Amino acid sequence: MLKLGIIGTGNIAHQFIQAAQLAGGYLLSAIYSRRLETAIQFALPYGDVELYTELEAFVASDLDVIYLASPNSLHYQQALMILEAGKHLIVEKPAFSNPKEFAHIIEVAANNQVLVLEAARNYHEANFDIIIDFLKDKTIYGASFNFAQYSSRMENLLAGIYDNTFQGKMSGGALVDLGIYEIYAAYRLFGQPKTARYSADLLPTGVDVAGCGQLIYDDFQVSMIVRKNAQSSLANEIYTDQGTLILNHIQGLQSAQFRGLDGNTRTIPLKSLQHLMLEEAQVFETILSKPEEHQDLYTHLLTVAQQVNQTMTLMRQDANIQFEADL
Repeated sequence: MLKLGIIGTGNIAHQFIQAAQLAGGYLLSAIYSRRLETAIQFALPYGDVELYTELEAFVASDLDVIYLASPNSLHYQQALMILEAGKHLIVEKPAFSNPKEFAHIIEVAANNQVLVLEAARNYHEANFDIIIDFLKDKTIYGASFNFAQYSSRMENLLAGIYDNTFQGKMSGGALVDLGIYEIYAAYRLFGQPKTARYSADLLPTGVDVAGCGQLIYDDFQVSMIVRKNAQSSLANEIYTDQGTLILNHIQGLQSAQFRGLDGNTRTIPLKSLQHLMLEEAQVFETILSKPEEHQDLYTHLLTVAQQVNQTMTLMRQDANIQFEADL
């Protein structure tokens, strides 16, 4: 069993713990929060768990792996402490603010003989394997991906209060929060794009509340819509020489239909999802439990994570989005 520690007391951390418990290879052992009251409240569903308010003591405790889900801009410094303490790291997407941070983290992880994994859950969904297999005999003409989810922070935003997710100093914005899922889906389905563009609706804090992007491949483009200020029910579509494949989403993929050029529609059978983060937790448990047996898989995931980070950075630069961490 992997002794698991948690940094971050938001809903995403609860979700990962639930997935880890379903996966069965983790033992929740410790939780860190700056405030003891917050840690106590967060830990209530989980029974006897060690609570820490000092980060140094937390990373020095008897843990195998730490899941890091603090605000984006804090990932880098906290990751350094975790890796230098000899702990494996699972860091919630977006893992790091820019390629320079990511490259240094990889170097530190290698020097300390530990692993670092970005928690981008949709890349691990088995249903994408079914979609990839379905597309094998088809020529891709392009795709349209859409992720518009009205933020729980919009009420504050409209009142002129900019929470972490909407601040450049916190490495926030719609692209790195929601658009990253679309980029990861494109990487999974089509590989690395040749280049990328992004046009954004910018806030006074310098980050995007919404935007449109293109991932450009040799023979086609993937169009992206990203919004945190609206809710959308638009499907995600992949265009081929034989018809259009319609997906319910690019994360949490649960339904797929193919509308042929002859007008006929058929349903593509997909696997049911037990939990959005379960497949991710299972993959990470497999790698971390026997890293020497899964070096190729680890190297692949790390390479893709770096490439996705580079693509997002290119798109941010195109839209004039600058983080404090870039300076």
